[in-house]
Amino acid sequence: MMRKLTALLAVLAATVLAGWGAGSVDAAPAKIYIGGGSGILVLKGGNSAAACTLTTIGKSNTGKLIGITAGHCGKPGQKVYSETFQNRGQAGTITYSASDLDIAVIEFNPAKVVPLRTVRGVTIRSVDTRPLAFPTVACKEGRTTGNTCGISWFSDGNAHFSQLCVIEGDSGSPVVVGDRLVGMVNAYYFLACLGPETGTNIAPVLKRVGSLPQYGGFRPI
Repeated sequence: MMRKLTALLAVLAATVLAGWGAGSVDAAPAKIYIGGGSGILVLKGGNSAAACTLTTIGKSNTGKLIGITAGHCGKPGQKVYSETFQNRGQAGTITYSASDLDIAVIEFNPAKVVPLRTVRGVTIRSVDTRPLAFPTVACKEGRTTGNTCGISWFSDGNAHFSQLCVIEGDSGSPVVVGDRLVGMVNAYYFLACLGPETGTNIAPVLKRVGSLPQYGGFRPI
């Protein structure tokens, strides 16, 4: 059994929503710091939100600031907030989602969002488009389980399979070898943190995002 890793949370309106609406129109917007491994909240309507993890953030040739996460985390038009900086307002909006690769694109507000290369235990300095191969040890940074590492079992053209510990909320987590981004987390089989993790390799992700007219030439920061 494969299980996708979106955690559905109840948003506390008395504290969170009040913070989203706070602030003077004359004040400079409070900055939102976010990068690969940061927790994000995707509003689902009412008082619920999906909690996932950002894979990476960067810019397109047109200068748009965009991020990538798992496709099942949200749909185009849904608002995205930083889990850490919820009270600083909306960070971005999902503009594209694809079920075949299970990826989503978030367009961030460049006036508010500061992209990070390092989030806790992961630093992304480059991209490695080669599929993971046994017995490479890969690591990930997730909003739920943090920094974990495990052996890579095998990859095909689009997906990889590894022994990374992942549970709900880790969808979208960046998978790295050293400081090289190689993929994202999408799901696990059988049992959380015991059954193998599976995710999308970074090569098809970058190819798909780069094929979108408004996001051509996207590269992580």
